[in-house]
Amino acid sequence: MRRKDAERVLGDIGRRVAEIRREHGWTQSDLAERADVGLNYVKLIEAGRENLTVRSLVRLAALLSVELEALLLPPASRPPRRPGRPRLKA
Repeated sequence: MRRKDAERVLGDIGRRVAEIRREHGWTQSDLAERADVGLNYVKLIEAGRENLTVRSLVRLAALLSVELEALLLPPASRPPRRPGRPRLKA
């Protein structure tokens, strides 16, 4: 898997975690407290900047009351837009 692909997967997982967390009506602080982790860790996960282990993914799925596969589905939300002009396609 190329680095770009891995980064995209991490971003997708982070967005899925955020979507499911919001479905529960939880804030990031709520999830951090339930998972017994720091708020910054939850923010890194949802931003797609934390390289999660399989153990972490299984634990998150259990905390969110979903099957592990639910975290790996494509997110319904779109990735945040980057500021600036869009790149021209060659």
